[in-house]
Amino acid sequence: MSGMGMGMGRGTGKHYDFVIVGGGSAGCVLARRLSADPSRRVLVLEAGRSDSWWDVFVHMPAAFAFPIGSRYYDWRYESEPEPQMAGRRIYHARGKMLGGSSSINGMIFQRGNPLDYERWAQESGSESWGYAGCLPYFKRMETCGAGPDSWRGGDGPLVLERGPARNPLFQAFLDAAQQAGYPLTDDVNGYRQEGFARFDRNLTRGRRWSASRAYLHPVRGRPNLEVCVGAHAGRILFEGNRAVGVEYARGRGPETERVTAGEVISCGGAFNSPQLLQLSGVGPADLLAECGVGVVADLPGVGENLQDHLEVYLQHACRKPVSLTPALTFWRRPFIGAQWLLSRGPGMSNHFEAGGFVRGNPEVEEPDLMFHFLPLAVRYDGSRPVAGHGYQVHVGPMLAEARGSVRIRSADPREHPSLRFDYLATERDRADWLTAVRTAREILGQPAFAGFDAGERSPGPDVESDAEILDWVARDAETALHPSCTCRMGLGPDAVTDPASLRVHGTEGLRVVDASVMPSITNGNIYAPVMMIAEKAADLVLGNTPLPPDPAPFYRAGEAPLAGDT
Repeated sequence: MSGMGMGMGRGTGKHYDFVIVGGGSAGCVLARRLSADPSRRVLVLEAGRSDSWWDVFVHMPAAFAFPIGSRYYDWRYESEPEPQMAGRRIYHARGKMLGGSSSINGMIFQRGNPLDYERWAQESGSESWGYAGCLPYFKRMETCGAGPDSWRGGDGPLVLERGPARNPLFQAFLDAAQQAGYPLTDDVNGYRQEGFARFDRNLTRGRRWSASRAYLHPVRGRPNLEVCVGAHAGRILFEGNRAVGVEYARGRGPETERVTAGEVISCGGAFNSPQLLQLSGVGPADLLAECGVGVVADLPGVGENLQDHLEVYLQHACRKPVSLTPALTFWRRPFIGAQWLLSRGPGMSNHFEAGGFVRGNPEVEEPDLMFHFLPLAVRYDGSRPVAGHGYQVHVGPMLAEARGSVRIRSADPREHPSLRFDYLATERDRADWLTAVRTAREILGQPAFAGFDAGERSPGPDVESDAEILDWVARDAETALHPSCTCRMGLGPDAVTDPASLRVHGTEGLRVVDASVMPSITNGNIYAPVMMIAEKAADLVLGNTPLPPDPAPFYRAGEAPLAGDT
């Protein structure tokens, strides 16, 4: 058996039809779908812990920022120093429990633009990943709070709630967008993404509805499904080029255990899946040799093509006492928690209740800027540049050219890999950032905010020229936490997974199902596309007849919208 790094492990004597490595978003979907047949034995290995029902920081929507940075909830990755980002190491939170990052994210549910999937389908072998082939799986997985229609599902496991956006600052933002010349849309996940609207959130009745809660917990009682938390996978075991099992460690000691499998499915995400493949001998041969790992399959694309979204916060002080900032002060937190237990109060919302997508560059076919609006001014680390009432908009380009990498540093599975993103490296990316900041300022400067605006606090009026804006972005931008594309599907020399099966090229019995298989990043938050990929992958793994393509129309730039669309 090939691979190095954890020593010889003892066999458990257990054999499974499927071993799923990673109990995050995709892993939870596969656990449910693959274990539906009681004759198939399924094991989920999750390196983190369980998402306990009593953990307020996981399940209270307004508390989502607290787990970020905590070693109890977050794997706490950092990039290498980014040359165009003032040499900063960019912090990347990743969920350290069942549900993965869906247990600590901002609960924003966005499918991306239909043209994202049309672009995927242009590559040879990927035709079934066009919008018509993906839409049935989006619909199968969701129960849309606004009700089912030609584009939305009505009876899936993932319950979605449309943000009420009752705070007057939300209405000011939507009015300001229209005053700036941008349209509203009925549903950014429906016929037309482009425009501004209330957002869907994966929460219900004031509780986070993570992948674990939606997919895994309802079936934990199945006798053929085993979930093992605190199990850190160190390598995939091979006989020749066939994956036959997984070696993993429990706890911090050197002892390891082994299980055998008919198939191994890596669901670790854009960082962990390429790391696990490389540790197991699947990846660039020169990197593997450098780290002392024997080569099973020389696949140069493993860990390459890393993509992400950056964002900045434009923050304003508010002259009227209507924002949520004071309501979330430290001394009020026990009261907020008590209210939340009674199903009321500010703890019930993730606060990302409205936003939108626009084309800052009129030459592109789909929106290239994303906006999230919050009726408070705060950063994820809890710092508040605005004393008292404030509001902010998050903005960032969606179609960045930057491409990075994930590469192991050694054969030690507990050592985080080297992450390089190459943010702001191209002329177009820098130009997109100038457009993003100026578009956000244009919207926030509209008459709809005249009664609220007490001045821009970040970046502030002193940041105006191209050079000043780019310097501020380099010093202040944060990741939107959308890493993807590091085991891209395709048939070319840099591809890692087969679009028809998501099997890893050059191997047998091994698949990858998570954000890493995306050929290119989608336009928006990536949780919804990951869930769709996993739903579609379940049929591929089981050999089921795929859901028939759904030819529902979608908006293209320059077209007249459908009758009835906002």
